Amino acid sequence: MTHTPSGAAPPGTGTPVPTLPAVPPQPTPAVVPVPTAPPPEGRRTAFAEGADRLRKAATTEPGRLRIIGAVLAALVVAFGAVTAWQMTDRAAAADDVLTSSQPLSSDAADIYRSLADANTAASSGFLAGGQETAASRDRYEKDIRTAAAKLVNAAANSDPGSPSAKTITELNRLLPEYKGLVERARTYNRQGFPVGGAYLRYANEKMQEEMLPAAEDLYTKENQRLRDDYADATPYPWPAIALGVLALAALAWAMRRTYLRTNRVLNHGLVAATTAATVVLLWLTVGHTLARSGLNDSYDHGVRSLDVLHDARIASLKARGNENLTLVARGAETTKIGDETFDAYDHDFGRDLDTLGKGLARAERLADDDSGTKPVSAAVGNMTEWKKRHAAAREQDENGNYQQALDMVIGAKGATGECFDSIDKNLAAALAHEENEFEQAAGDGRDALTGLPAGAAVLAVLGAAGAVLGIGRRLSEYR
Repeated sequence: MTHTPSGAAPPGTGTPVPTLPAVPPQPTPAVVPVPTAPPPEGRRTAFAEGADRLRKAATTEPGRLRIIGAVLAALVVAFGAVTAWQMTDRAAAADDVLTSSQPLSSDAADIYRSLADANTAASSGFLAGGQETAASRDRYEKDIRTAAAKLVNAAANSDPGSPSAKTITELNRLLPEYKGLVERARTYNRQGFPVGGAYLRYANEKMQEEMLPAAEDLYTKENQRLRDDYADATPYPWPAIALGVLALAALAWAMRRTYLRTNRVLNHGLVAATTAATVVLLWLTVGHTLARSGLNDSYDHGVRSLDVLHDARIASLKARGNENLTLVARGAETTKIGDETFDAYDHDFGRDLDTLGKGLARAERLADDDSGTKPVSAAVGNMTEWKKRHAAAREQDENGNYQQALDMVIGAKGATGECFDSIDKNLAAALAHEENEFEQAAGDGRDALTGLPAGAAVLAVLGAAGAVLGIGRRLSEYR
């Protein structure tokens, strides 16, 4: 028999499962935002980071020493670099003065002189007619060859496409044309045809109106080039000098600072750097001063005298050519001044002789020794005699004594040609003397700069190394 356990609920009537008490509805909690990190700032520049590191380094003595060492080395290197750069330019310009621009200026003057002298020789030979001397012919040919050779040299040393190159090309074109006209004049003159005189006058016009102005223009351009080279070679290198003074001041401050902090009188590295910078600065100042003095002397006592003597020689050549053409034209060319009519060539002769007189007077003032004064003084005496002989020849020509006037101009003895030749010879001697003085002074000026650019660069590197080593010695005390 089955017993139901006491206290148990009868089957089918289970006790209900107790339920949890009802929880009243709760309000929805507010969502609290989770704090987030602020957005990163923009990336800093390398310069800003470097400035921060520099500021941090400057707060420590080793850092300050590193900065000082870098600044000193940079100043010394900059001083050497600027010195080398400026002295290289000046040395090149000084060399151009001596070996390029002045010789080319003299070549341009020789081109003018050779052309003018060839024209004079051609007119002298024409006056001699069939009796033209071999010396007169040889002189003409020599002048033409000299002019052609000088033009070739000038063309080789001129910049392509430059105004000088164009002038040289024009002269090379005109020279054969002029020679052809002279040869025609000679041919007709030997045959006794009056048209020969017309051809000679036409050749003279080509020379006077086209060739000589072009040669004078070339001479002017080369003189300007010479002056430009002087202007590049002589100015003081103020940037280099200023950097040198600044570098020495910085080195002196660094040595004093080291002494005050360590009681050590000398820092070998800084002393070496200071010595190197001092040597460069003294070399720069003294060397450039000597170079400037030499170049200025070469200009004052060389180039200026050469210019005046070249102009005087050209004036004498023009005067001689016009004197000859006065007899060739025989009054065919006239010029009117006021109410008076003059022979055109004789009038030009007078103006050329006045120019010659002024040039010789100025050359005498510029000559600074007896070797330069004597030939100029002799030329003045020759010019005075030339005036007298020319006046006598003109008197004979105006009185109808053409042959006698001709003999007084191109004759063997007592002719005006002797005076002209003496003037030309004396001026050539004066030019040779002044050329020698120029070369000596300009050479001294150029040589004063020898080795300075390379020496400055080497000493600057050694000075910078000394500054770094000197500061490095101090830094080793903190390790």
